[in-house]
Amino acid sequence: MSEPIRLTLFENYRFVLYAPFYAAHAIGAYADEGLAVELLPSPGAGRAEAALAAGDVDVVWMGPIRVMKHHDDNPGSPLVAFAEVVCRDPFSLVGAKPNPGFDLPELSRLRFASVSEVPTPWLCLEQDLRDNGIDPASLPRITGRTMPENTAALADGGLDVAQLFEPFVEQAVSAGGHVWFPASARGRTSYTVFVTRRERLAADPEPFRRMVRAIYRTQRWVDAEPPESLAAAIADYFPALERGVLTRALARYKEQGVWGHDPVLPEAGFDRLRRALLGNGFLSREVPFGDCVDNRLAEAAVAQS
Repeated sequence: MSEPIRLTLFENYRFVLYAPFYAAHAIGAYADEGLAVELLPSPGAGRAEAALAAGDVDVVWMGPIRVMKHHDDNPGSPLVAFAEVVCRDPFSLVGAKPNPGFDLPELSRLRFASVSEVPTPWLCLEQDLRDNGIDPASLPRITGRTMPENTAALADGGLDVAQLFEPFVEQAVSAGGHVWFPASARGRTSYTVFVTRRERLAADPEPFRRMVRAIYRTQRWVDAEPPESLAAAIADYFPALERGVLTRALARYKEQGVWGHDPVLPEAGFDRLRRALLGNGFLSREVPFGDCVDNRLAEAAVAQS
């Protein structure tokens, strides 16, 4: 038996959102493709991109926001996304009380806390607000608090609504909260992708071809299996999280269509994210889709299935 091809992969963060990435290891998808993928903790935003650009790691999973920003700051950047896994915004606005007719303009008169840990959810919600004729700067927004703090504040009456993702959405709902607005409802907004260096992809495509086939197999497995099976497969990655909470969190993500059914990154999802980043000045220019994304391996995997 031939030796497996070895790849090093930086884990972005340890989030429930990234369940398909963990499932690929758990169900043996990489091993079945003759890969030995070593999952390593990321050194963090900025440093991970630098390590990848320097060739110190083979692949990173990250938000396309970071690929776009690297190209914006470094014309000729070598970073390229070659497979999409998270295709919709996984955050939700969760309220302390029921509000089935919620509309975004209501935020202006509510005690609202946005996410502080990562930038993308607020940057995307800003665009939703602009699309509804609302100046994001006009909101009396609470910033600088963590999602666990905001989840607790919803339960004790200190907040009306908070921007959360799983498992905090599930924890808030279990404590009596209500999902008012799932950001996934806006449609495709590319959120998490596999990224490598363009020259490495061109010079030695076989490991990445196998990686794409493995993640596509995993995506189909996630689609076909109930949340309970996915929770059982990845539970060891979240030893402190109660299994029922994990299962319900995964079920909500499946219902919202947060994970892609295949690894192809459509330009529409890229453009929705890029438009948000241009609208708030995070990007200084419209970085081209073709500079940031190479879908050829993903398209081939789908065509061959």
